[in-house]
Amino acid sequence: MNSSFLIYLDNCCFNRPFDDQTQLRIYLETEAKLHIQYLIKENAFLLVWSFILDYENSANPDDIVKTEIFEWRKSAELIVSCNPKIVNKAIEINKLNFSKKDSLHLACAIEAKTAYFITVDKGILKNRDLISGLNIMNPIEFISFLEDENEK
Repeated sequence: MNSSFLIYLDNCCFNRPFDDQTQLRIYLETEAKLHIQYLIKENAFLLVWSFILDYENSANPDDIVKTEIFEWRKSAELIVSCNPKIVNKAIEINKLNFSKKDSLHLACAIEAKTAYFITVDKGILKNRDLISGLNIMNPIEFISFLEDENEK
């Protein structure tokens, strides 16, 4: 793995460990997401954070979860601030049937030249082929991708 690869986890992904773990898919996504966080801590990937992550997480009603997620901001290699270029890109993405918040996440990842965008958001995953130049995966797909790359 190349440590120069930037990785973006959206708010849904950061919240996955706090979801109902009795569902197998959620449990497996959580384990994969926790492994991705481990890889970030080990500098295998560089984390990208954004103003929209700040905004969404600040609205979390659970102060403990909110604090735990905000701790990841400190690990970020790059923090993307709002600017007109991102807003314009988000408007374009929103026209492709993504929500406004999802469009902002995607625009931030694109602006940061992120190699991988990791999400558990079904709406983003369903329409990911509409976004060019950004590898959009769920955590399980990402771990499988890494294992396949390591076997080569």
